[in-house]
Amino acid sequence: MKNILYSLVLLVFVPLTAHAEVKITVDAATVEALPIAISTFYAEPGADAQVAQRMPIVISEDLERTGLFEPISPRAFIQDAKSIHEQGPRFGDWRAINAQALITGTVTRTADGRTRVEFRLWDVFSEKQLSGMAYTTTSQNWRRIAHIVSDEIYKRITGEEGYFDSRIVYIAESGSPANRKKRLAIMDQDGANHHYLTDGNTLVLTPRFSPNQQLITYLAYYNRKPRVYLYDIDTGKQEVLGNFPGMTFAPRFSPDGRKVVMSMAKDGNSDIYTMDLSTRKAVRLTRNPAIDTSPSFAPDNKRVVFESDRGGSQQLYVMPVNGGSAQRITFGKGRYGNPVWSPRGDLIAFTRIFQGKFYIGVIRPDGSGERLITSAYHVEGPTWSPNGRVLAYFKEVPTGPKGEGRKAKIYTIDLTGYNERMLPSPVDGSDPAWSPLNP
Repeated sequence: MKNILYSLVLLVFVPLTAHAEVKITVDAATVEALPIAISTFYAEPGADAQVAQRMPIVISEDLERTGLFEPISPRAFIQDAKSIHEQGPRFGDWRAINAQALITGTVTRTADGRTRVEFRLWDVFSEKQLSGMAYTTTSQNWRRIAHIVSDEIYKRITGEEGYFDSRIVYIAESGSPANRKKRLAIMDQDGANHHYLTDGNTLVLTPRFSPNQQLITYLAYYNRKPRVYLYDIDTGKQEVLGNFPGMTFAPRFSPDGRKVVMSMAKDGNSDIYTMDLSTRKAVRLTRNPAIDTSPSFAPDNKRVVFESDRGGSQQLYVMPVNGGSAQRITFGKGRYGNPVWSPRGDLIAFTRIFQGKFYIGVIRPDGSGERLITSAYHVEGPTWSPNGRVLAYFKEVPTGPKGEGRKAKIYTIDLTGYNERMLPSPVDGSDPAWSPLNP
């Protein structure tokens, strides 16, 4: 997907006094959803009327999925889009249907044939505008503009960065258990614009996004030998990063995108390595007879978390980015694995297996504050939203009369452990990786 070009213009920003401000605190264990009305956008003569109708639907769906907003049904609206455009909001009409916030918008056609979308966010009770912006792009990019608008609304009301203008790459699975086809696939964070990146002729595993480019790294088996590939989403070009017969997991990128960290098995021993992408030079970070694997960089590029059985059981460890003494951070019963550092730097997500049950949890980098977020027959592969407030993962359940089959889908959940949602996809899915916000 090509990057879109758009102009961003701040229309009006009116700060509210503390007692009047519409605000949601996302850290609370339970939050009462904010009633919000999202009006159909007004289409100026010559503008794309379908864009004006569809954008509010996508914005509404984005906000509703967070569990923080409660979009009001358009059937309850008293004032229509044309009246809003000509007269401005009649706030009494919106208070009458219990709306606390209101979204309005206008779509126009520019002289060069592009589409200009303007939106405004209103506090209904104070009758003040909270935010307003305009974007100019092509009509084909209307859906992405809707996600960008959702991000701005989310940020203005919660104080946190949004995550709607992002994508998820995953392993699309289809076919019988005996002949399972695995393809690399990508879609928007809401499941739209789904398409396959590989044809399924080779087994693909563990895709990972670059933090600052539209690059993916993944592991594929070519002639039954593992290869690590770099895939450029914009161009479709892919190249082999290397042939690593002993690699157990695909690499993860460093925060600056210049290196990857990975585990490699040499002489029967698995250790952690970094590789410079420009020189392809590998540097060994751990030297331990135990199995060290599944490394992940901290967002400040100063530390690496990984899993190891060096203490007698599979646990999580943190070490300096250039290697050295590793500190154990988990001490619970069972096995810990798949650690992934939050883009905020405050938490590490992990998978825990205890007494035959799988859990997704989070823990602080110093080992304190462990919390189990969700559990199931099989949950694995946590990945963070760009703002570090939501986790995606895959959940697998047995199927068939005797449990001989399986069904895997991708889910998202808030860090509080509430609001679990299944992400729509045309086939089963595993090993999701959430992108940064689109550039």
